[in-house]
Amino acid sequence: MKAILRLFFLLLVFSGGNPFVAAGSMPEMPEDSIDIQVLYNGRAWRNLFLRIDGDQFFFNSGFVPGTVTLTGRAFPGQSLRLDTYNDELLILTDKRIILQLNKELIDEFTLNLGGRVFRFLNFRTDSLRPLRGFVNVLSQGTASLYVKYSKQILIADDDSKNAFSENIKIYLEKDGVISRIVTQGNFLRLFGDKKQEVRAYMKAQRIKFYRNDPESMKPAVDYFNSLQT
Repeated sequence: MKAILRLFFLLLVFSGGNPFVAAGSMPEMPEDSIDIQVLYNGRAWRNLFLRIDGDQFFFNSGFVPGTVTLTGRAFPGQSLRLDTYNDELLILTDKRIILQLNKELIDEFTLNLGGRVFRFLNFRTDSLRPLRGFVNVLSQGTASLYVKYSKQILIADDDSKNAFSENIKIYLEKDGVISRIVTQGNFLRLFGDKKQEVRAYMKAQRIKFYRNDPESMKPAVDYFNSLQT
């Protein structure tokens, strides 16, 4: 029996085989498995706010269809949820596990809600922009319209529960400068020498400005961008 095993070992050696597997010679994983590892590069998530009224999520607490782009690679058809309190993106894996994705790897993502597609860019901390984290992009061009959604916890001063409160801040980026939009006056001034044209357009189209509704500002920004082409 020993002679047979010795012969088998010699045949492996002289045929170029190796009875041992080196640590660095494991077969490559299929591409889809590698992609999954890239996508699921995060940590398990658990809800720490079950005793708070409301929730910490963007618009609702359910997962919605979307696409996430990590270091230039797009992963469509995912189930995503945006935590606007912690400014983190969650994903529901194919094993029904909730992961908090590695924020440093995220370039952008979309959320499909009620027939609308919300696109978010990740303004990283190494960016020169004053905005940080996940920012909703409503319009991009010579002027870009951004919305920063966040939530905070309001501490109750009686026997009721603490509750989540939503906060919306709207910004316009033009000539490399990001300015917060607070009033219609400051909004129009950001268009510089095109201010009167934008004002006339809003009046002609009966566009009303609402300081907490970024959608009311989008037509004016799109019109301004059309004047630059």
